[in-house]
Amino acid sequence: MNSSAFDIAADVRAGRVSARDVVEQHLATIADREADVHAFNLVMADVARRQADAVDGDVAAGHDPGPLAGVPLALKDNLCTRGVDTTCSSRILQGWKPPYDATVVTRLRDAGAVAIGKTNLDEFAMGSSTENSAFGATRNPRDLSRVPGGSSGGSAAAVAAGFAPLALGSDTGGSIRQPAALCGVVGMKPTYGTVSRYGLIAFASSLDQIGPFATNVRDAALLLETMWGHDPLDSTSIASPLPTLVQGLDDGVRGLRVGIVEELTDVEGIDPEVRAAVSSAARALEDAGASVDRVSVPSTMYGLDAYYLIAPAEASSNLARYDGVRYGLREEGTDIGTMNANTRDRGFGAEVKRRIMLGTYALSAGYYDAYYGQAQRVRTLIVRDFAAAYERFDVLLSPTSPTIAFEAGSKTADPLAMYLSDVCTIPTNLAGHCAISVPFGSDSVHNMPIGVQILGRELADALIFRVARALEVNRGA
Repeated sequence: MNSSAFDIAADVRAGRVSARDVVEQHLATIADREADVHAFNLVMADVARRQADAVDGDVAAGHDPGPLAGVPLALKDNLCTRGVDTTCSSRILQGWKPPYDATVVTRLRDAGAVAIGKTNLDEFAMGSSTENSAFGATRNPRDLSRVPGGSSGGSAAAVAAGFAPLALGSDTGGSIRQPAALCGVVGMKPTYGTVSRYGLIAFASSLDQIGPFATNVRDAALLLETMWGHDPLDSTSIASPLPTLVQGLDDGVRGLRVGIVEELTDVEGIDPEVRAAVSSAARALEDAGASVDRVSVPSTMYGLDAYYLIAPAEASSNLARYDGVRYGLREEGTDIGTMNANTRDRGFGAEVKRRIMLGTYALSAGYYDAYYGQAQRVRTLIVRDFAAAYERFDVLLSPTSPTIAFEAGSKTADPLAMYLSDVCTIPTNLAGHCAISVPFGSDSVHNMPIGVQILGRELADALIFRVARALEVNRGA
């Protein structure tokens, strides 16, 4: 069975293979390894079979099922799926079945994709290792003693393990790109507003963005091109038409200007082999015809600090809706206040509680200007510094993660060490720009994958896919 989504869809549309056979083969792979990896909170076997049969029915009737015909798709478990458990890996939503589908779920189903399961994540997407799930940790398929990254670790692991050629994640501070790097797959955060957030359960609304995972750049581009575009149900959705992504992927990088971001490449804690991979990627782009130089984006060094005030502040507001009345879990109490407190105490995990308290403190009357307001000013500086860099360069280059996948349990007792896993990815979210992680080599000791990050300005999504494709072709892997 070909693992490329592009080729699977072509074969199904042409009648060379049935969507049902494709699904059964992937379900067999899941049955073989899922107990070890734990990529899924729910395997939607019966739903997948029904959707696959519908695709085969369209083909038999002479209808085109769409560009993703019969391709199994893993959905992060913070994307609403009608009538299917959607938990955010939290006890507070255990058993909740949304009455509607997220816009991206609808669009991809209409394009012929087959939803094969809901993937595990750090609870409410708060984490960098997928160890903060109420339903157990996910393991890295390339080494089960290591984490897959987070918070979209289940989606990254599902693609890396061959459970599905495509997966969706959400990226608030690096939650697609970092696990993609640690699992050795492609992961991309689109420009904020290009993909509808309707039906994405909110963590930090000014930062959250849905994006693709795939085994190769072309499949990731196909998935994003199929699901993005204006949605009137999302007030932050960009109304202007968006470019094609698959066409032009192989146009190369000749004449492009690439800047290596000094603050993200030289930050403390970057593994020397990760830094070497960025240098190798820069040389590969030079060999392909690009010009490469170093560039300073000074305020990115404060991105981590700003993010861990802005994101928790927005989370403390968004998660206030989980009160034991309207959704999921309800713990009884002698009065409504006690019921609210009991529900949240039992329903939320330690990391979610930590961020809610941090965000509530940052928004409190006596500290708003000193913390939240100051963080927003830093965010503005980051946007300005990126704008200055993009006057000189077409795209920027950096590590995706400071290290390879770390051992399970090694950072759970030190939240700050865990937060530093996202130091290279957070600035892009604060700016609202696009970025993609591409596998580029592996470390010499553990043979674990290393990801290189390509950053672009707003709406430069097609360009960074082109650069990513050039790296994929020229990495010698």
